[in-house]
Amino acid sequence: MNARIHPTALVSADAQIGENVEIGAFAIVGPECAIGDGCVIAPRATLEKLATLAANVKVGSGSIVGGDPQDLKFRGERTYVEIGEGTVIREFATINRGTAHSERTVVGKNCLIMSYVHLAHDCQVGDHVIISNGSQIAGHVILEDRVTISGLVTIHQFVKLGAHAFVGGSSKVTQDVPPYIKAQGNPVKLYGLNSVGLTRSNFDPAVIRELKRAYRIFFRSDLILSRAMERAREELQSYPEVEHFLSFVSKSERGLAV
Repeated sequence: MNARIHPTALVSADAQIGENVEIGAFAIVGPECAIGDGCVIAPRATLEKLATLAANVKVGSGSIVGGDPQDLKFRGERTYVEIGEGTVIREFATINRGTAHSERTVVGKNCLIMSYVHLAHDCQVGDHVIISNGSQIAGHVILEDRVTISGLVTIHQFVKLGAHAFVGGSSKVTQDVPPYIKAQGNPVKLYGLNSVGLTRSNFDPAVIRELKRAYRIFFRSDLILSRAMERAREELQSYPEVEHFLSFVSKSERGLAV
C-alpha cells in the first residue's frame, strides 16, 4: 500500500486503503470504510463507518461521510454510503448513510458537493451533479444526472429532480422538478427550459426546440395533465430526451412544481 497517512490520523484496522491515498492530520477513517486509489481525505475529515469511496474522491476538512441517518425509525441497521469516482466533497459537508428503506445513500461520478451541504439518508444522486454551498437535501431525494442546485436551497424528502434541471438560490423545493427545466422561488416555480445548460452540454438544437414545446404544452397551457400528455404524444418528435421528459412527468409521485 502506497498511502500517505498523517501520524495523527485515526484509521480503523479493517479499513481498506487504495494506492496513492492521502489522509490528513486528525482525519478519522472508521470501521469497514473503503477508500479507492488516489483519494484525498483532508485534515479533520471523517469517514464514520461503512463508507465506500471510488477512485480520486476528495473529502474536505471537517466533512463527515457515513454518519448515522437522522431518522427516528433507524434502529442501527447495517447501511451504507457510496461515493462515485472523481467526486469532490468540500468543507463541512455531511452525507448520511441509508436506512432500511434502501440501505444506502449514493452519490455518482464527478459530482461537486460544496461546503456545508447536507445530504440525508437514502438520497440517490446521479453523475455530474452540482450542489452549492449550504443547500440541505432531505431523505429519499433523487437527483438525476447533471442537476445543478444553487446555494441555500432546501429540498423536501422524496422529491425528484430530473436530469439537467437547474434550481436557483434560496429556493424551497417541495414538489418534483422535471428534467431540463429551470426552477426558483419559495415555493419553487418553473421558469422555462434550462437552455443555457443544455447548450453547454451540446444538446442538438432540434432537441432543445422540442423540449421547449413540451414545456409549453404542460406548463404554459390550460390543459389538464392527461390531455397535455395526449397532445405531446401526438405533436412532439420522439427524441430520447423528450421521451424522458414525458416519462418523468407521468411517473411523478409528489406532483410537479408549476
